[in-house]
Amino acid sequence: MERGDSTTRVVVLGSTGSIGLSTLNVIESDGSGRLRAHGLSAHSNWRRLADQARAISPRFVTVTDHQPADEVRAALRGTDVEVLTGVEGVIRMVQDPATDRVLNAIVGAAGLNGTWAALEAGKTVALANKETLVVAGPLIMDLARRRNARLLPVDSEHSAIFQALQSGNRREVRRVILTSSGGPFRGKTRRELLKVTPEEALNHPTWRMGPKITIDSATLMNKALEVIEARWLFDLEPDQIEVVIHPESMIHSMVEFVDGSVIAQLSPPDMRLPIQYALTYPDRSPCPGPLLDLTKPSALHFEPPDRETFPALDLAYEVMKRGGTAGAALNAANEVAVGRFLGGEIGFLDIPRACRSVLDHHEFDPRPTLDQLWKIDAWARLEVQRWIP
Repeated sequence: MERGDSTTRVVVLGSTGSIGLSTLNVIESDGSGRLRAHGLSAHSNWRRLADQARAISPRFVTVTDHQPADEVRAALRGTDVEVLTGVEGVIRMVQDPATDRVLNAIVGAAGLNGTWAALEAGKTVALANKETLVVAGPLIMDLARRRNARLLPVDSEHSAIFQALQSGNRREVRRVILTSSGGPFRGKTRRELLKVTPEEALNHPTWRMGPKITIDSATLMNKALEVIEARWLFDLEPDQIEVVIHPESMIHSMVEFVDGSVIAQLSPPDMRLPIQYALTYPDRSPCPGPLLDLTKPSALHFEPPDRETFPALDLAYEVMKRGGTAGAALNAANEVAVGRFLGGEIGFLDIPRACRSVLDHHEFDPRPTLDQLWKIDAWARLEVQRWIP
């Protein structure tokens, strides 16, 4: 443990979302008492945040949307929970001397601030916010090295790679293979996707997630962002990263070594296992999730992704090769495009088109500062907001 005692105090950023809820379930189910929720944050879902705080009594909660802060304070009156607000509240929680690990489950580029603040304080960050590395991968990894901090993956694919990499030396890695369920439109043609509705796109065949990441899974943009994340998290070259469609979602990713050995991590599609591993690493504990039963008849299928129908993966490889501001531009464009699709303003196939337009026209800088990345982020959002298909 970071402090040397038997308790790991965890700050959960985005505690009311699907990853946050699974994280609190892992903490609650920990029979050893090693894990404790030290701080929670949410943006607008203040009622659920207040309910969580009353149930588990963390030291802090932060409402990043200032407007409902008074309601949260009223709901927690008479408790020992301190209510904080805004980005400042997030920074205070993650940099608190008693905080051991920070699990960042905030959706989108908004999660970058929490990761940055935690790494600055030398904390261990369990990262479910892939956008942190998509937007600012080189700066984040450099900060972690300078502060002697650590990033541990929470996404099931990156957790699988992290676990499989322990079977050999990094110099012995030939490639990593990220698996993808293929989303709800696997096998569909572009013509069939012309009139896709948000309701159809939100019907994921395997995972139950929030709306933004579910749409990203349908466009394969989620896999595109994961490819970029893997590049920085594991210090890989773009041509060392491949994607394969695996609809059963049983193998979460694989690592191939130079001798031809392929090490895969298998488990049921349940986020509690990678969450728990990131909170207890390097130790393992019994997990509240289901166990894999290989005695039941089953089969595993693999196929290459259809990059013509789902061009998001090509955007990811371009971003990896260009580096600089390209990741910030892609991520911001996608976030706004997904929002416009969910609002019925643009079509499903317009999402990668809007991203393509922003990548082509943004003011590229190969070595941006963090401030420059935020400026590109803001510019890209405005561009997509007024983009006309």
